[in-house]
Amino acid sequence: MTNLVYIGNKLISSGKTATTIDTLGTNLEASGFKITYASSYKNIFLRLIHMLWTVFKHRQSTDYVLIDTYSTLNFYYAYAVSKLCKILGLKYIPILHGGNLPIRLIKNPKLSATIFKNAYVNIAPSNYIKASFKEKGYINVEVIPNSIDIINYPFLVREIDTIDLLWVRSFSNLYNPKLAINVLSELKKKGYNCSLCMVGPDNDGSLQEVKKYASNLGLEVSFTGKLTKEEWIALSKNYNVFINTTNFDNTPVSVIEAMALGLPIVSTHVGGLPFLIDNTIDGQLVPANDVKAFVKAVLYYKNNPKWTQSVITSARNKSEQFNWNTVKQKWISTLK
Repeated sequence: MTNLVYIGNKLISSGKTATTIDTLGTNLEASGFKITYASSYKNIFLRLIHMLWTVFKHRQSTDYVLIDTYSTLNFYYAYAVSKLCKILGLKYIPILHGGNLPIRLIKNPKLSATIFKNAYVNIAPSNYIKASFKEKGYINVEVIPNSIDIINYPFLVREIDTIDLLWVRSFSNLYNPKLAINVLSELKKKGYNCSLCMVGPDNDGSLQEVKKYASNLGLEVSFTGKLTKEEWIALSKNYNVFINTTNFDNTPVSVIEAMALGLPIVSTHVGGLPFLIDNTIDGQLVPANDVKAFVKAVLYYKNNPKWTQSVITSARNKSEQFNWNTVKQKWISTLK
């Protein structure tokens, strides 16, 4: 049996959205891997200490250390854990999640080199990250995409009579949630009957800001807070356009899920999204923070139902490439 230590923010029990450490970890365990996790501590300093202690404690039994690696504060967790792994002679594998990691390579070249050049292999969920790393001289990068269990995502063809927008992310300034409010406002100004539901927990205080912003504009918006995967999939049946407003991103699972569900997607043209969505083929890409472009794209879906049918069919077909039964073979090959 292959033993793994998985390092990341395992904070689902604290009300945060499930992340890769939760989903990938569970799938790897079901595939026969034994995993020790760190960390679920909410306090960032205790979390770091627990991460380092867990790696040290299991130094003689673990085969690989997986490290969820992001572009914000968690970048420094990855740096500290990777340094310890290097000292202990452990094979470690950064999983490159942060959509802004290419900027980290530029701003922190020495720290980045310490983490990524000494890795057993770096796993990128998209060719966007792989290409960005290759440009900076990193050749030890392999692509293993984020995955879903496709059987859990019923494909539904939706009519767009009234425009019912769905937004699913953690509330963070990074994901520009106020843009969703502005899109709703602009559609209403144009006289369209429309609604907006925003699903996700608060991450940095943005949720209250967005609620206040919507209230000040006199807009009724449904804020559900955190939902389980099953709950938001069930909720999605009531909506007919998925909007992704982020300013930075890699390969968001929520967008892959929307593709699987048959929701036509309008997303910002940032980070890894152009590597996931072929514009006008299986979704629409628009400039970041461009309300008018979002509205135009939403209305194009509404006014062109046959074309929309083609888009969502293509998107569903693409989403099936991310099914865990396919993706897991790449992980097994890497770890065994």
